[in-house]
Amino acid sequence: MQLSEQDKERLASRVAMLEARTGAQVVTALVARSDSYPEAPWKAFALGAALAALVMAACAMLTPGWEVGQPALHFAVAILGSGATLAFLTMLIAPLARLFTDRLRRGLEVGQNARAMFVDRGLDRTRGRIGILLLVSQFERQVVLLADDGFEAKIGDADWQELTRRTTLLLRHDGAAGALHAALDGLEALLLARGFRGDGSSANELPDALVTRGDHP
Repeated sequence: MQLSEQDKERLASRVAMLEARTGAQVVTALVARSDSYPEAPWKAFALGAALAALVMAACAMLTPGWEVGQPALHFAVAILGSGATLAFLTMLIAPLARLFTDRLRRGLEVGQNARAMFVDRGLDRTRGRIGILLLVSQFERQVVLLADDGFEAKIGDADWQELTRRTTLLLRHDGAAGALHAALDGLEALLLARGFRGDGSSANELPDALVTRGDHP
């Protein structure tokens, strides 16, 4: 889903409001995918070619004489063409491509992407160690919340995990914009409930604008 400029402006405003109220430094990010998953087209090709070969073998067994007069080139083209077609479709249709990628690998790639972005965007260098990254990776349909050490005394892993779980469910039903807004609402409520308050004196250390990467279907 491609977010409009209006969606991006609303998200940036919501981040600024959250930071003013809680004193946290928040970066939101929306990436098309966290890896290229080059194995997906190859797996699809292998399956497509195997299924085509199986169909032809079945036709030869069930219809005696069917293969007579059929040039070998026709068989090769049908088998290779079926594999190539399925491989090409994985490049166009995300749900199909997900079938040929391992769920655990997808999770690892999203986590690695989030950790790299956390450092690249300076979230580990805020005063008071109060940086929070909220990342949505669309192809994997996964959400990652990474918080710096300044929250450890008051917010545990279970709290972050529950917020991540709710946001992931919303991502699959309401899309990226709805999930990001809901996550920011939930994040603000959690921070306020645990005593985090903005005093108006903290500088805005990180950009409020949504970080985007890749082409979003």
